[in-house]
Amino acid sequence: MKKILTALATAGVGLSTALVATPATAGTQQAPEYTPPAPEWAQCATLPAGIECASVTVPLDYDRPWGRKIKIALSRKKATNTAHYQGAILFNPGGPGASGLGYPVTMQNRLGAALAAQYDLIGFDPRGVGSSEPALSCDVNFFNPVRPDYVPGDLREEFAWLKKSQGYAKACDTAHGDVLKHMTTVEVATDMDQIRKALGQKQISYVGYSYGTYLGATYATLFPSNVRRLVLDSIVHPDRVWYDTNIDQNHAFEVRAKDFFAWIAKYESTYHLGSTGADVEKAWYAARAKVKAAPAEGRVGPDELDDTFLAGGYLKSRWPLLANALSKYVNNGDTATLANAYAIYGDSSGDDNGFAVYSAVECTDARWPRDWGTWHRDWSQSSRTAPFLSWGNAWYNAQCQSWPVRGKQRLRIDGRAIKNALFFQDTKDAATPYAGGVEMHKKFPASRLVVMDGGGNHGLTGRGNACIDDIWKAYLTDGTLPPSLPGPDVHCAPFPDPVPPPAATLMRTAPTADDDWVPGER
Repeated sequence: MKKILTALATAGVGLSTALVATPATAGTQQAPEYTPPAPEWAQCATLPAGIECASVTVPLDYDRPWGRKIKIALSRKKATNTAHYQGAILFNPGGPGASGLGYPVTMQNRLGAALAAQYDLIGFDPRGVGSSEPALSCDVNFFNPVRPDYVPGDLREEFAWLKKSQGYAKACDTAHGDVLKHMTTVEVATDMDQIRKALGQKQISYVGYSYGTYLGATYATLFPSNVRRLVLDSIVHPDRVWYDTNIDQNHAFEVRAKDFFAWIAKYESTYHLGSTGADVEKAWYAARAKVKAAPAEGRVGPDELDDTFLAGGYLKSRWPLLANALSKYVNNGDTATLANAYAIYGDSSGDDNGFAVYSAVECTDARWPRDWGTWHRDWSQSSRTAPFLSWGNAWYNAQCQSWPVRGKQRLRIDGRAIKNALFFQDTKDAATPYAGGVEMHKKFPASRLVVMDGGGNHGLTGRGNACIDDIWKAYLTDGTLPPSLPGPDVHCAPFPDPVPPPAATLMRTAPTADDDWVPGER
């Protein structure tokens, strides 16, 4: 892994040759000859009391540890249960490009006070992100509305978007050309090991979501002896990063879009958009054509509408807010409610840090086609059966076609040295499709795979499903894993579908309580 462009996750392949000569075997990575200074902790200016912030200084280029340094921003909620102290646990919410500084706050709630008190809860902004220095930004106006329609009507419109994407790649080269060569997942994982050393920890535990699962798997491949406990939730396919993964996403999001349309049809008496999923889908595309002709509130054109409604493919708890906005626009011409939904889930204007880091990591992490003819063929074919996302996803990644740093050979993930790991995957996850969890489970033979059957949610742990959370918390408490079985080791029932709120609250303009949307999350 999303806001659509912020939320369109997973897409790239590559390895930093500055770190590993032959990355095929687990444990071959050697820690750079560099010891970071100890962090100087102080109360975070923008986080609740008790959350401390600091930074760790690391080399930009681990081949030249004596050279230029960069700073990785950290946050911490220090353990209070010293009698049952379990060390540091790091969190990554995804992206690449999402900030993790707020995660000590988030994870206190997800873990519960008693378990959280046993760990130093560590959030961090990966290199290039947020409060880390330098923070990447290439063109802050890139997402300003109203943008050209994602779906090209002809080759002229297609090449207009291609020119826009190539312009973004060039702007990144101009702004950060010296940094772009050092933004791979391998280097982010190596930064994590510097964090471990700076914290004075022999081993670290780790919880990663979405792209964070690929980061965690990379860390475990490179530094297996430094892993204490490993949780991967909503898992990137380790063998399809990143071009192929995006195409996989197109088809998975198409399924979830149809599920959303069918859910709206179930409540036809509330939303009045049609009594079948096909009726609602027709109303959706009619609304898309309407905002193309006359953008809602001058801000929501077809791309902005796509960006907004993509959020429903991540968590179905978002469906009532989105359905209400669509219903009011279609039936009453209410542009304000639609624009409000865009402000919550789709608006990335004025800040491209998440997208800049997303691009820098994924475009360099792996090889991408450099011939636009290949892209045109593949994405045109995808759009014929998966129109909901395909072209929007193409333009979220098209900068990789001309990225100034060529993608490297993909790191071969190898978890054979990890003897204790716990994975979670939903069978209808659109952002990180189910096959990714199955394949990652194979690469970590001692892991356990817990599957939610048909929920369609992206990010399962800590959201209130007892089957999921009991297993997760038991593992983080004392390392307990479920018994190993053929295939998935545990099946959990899905979260129930939402129910529309009462008519009096249909004007609700805030996300639901379990909706911790993270800009950049994919």
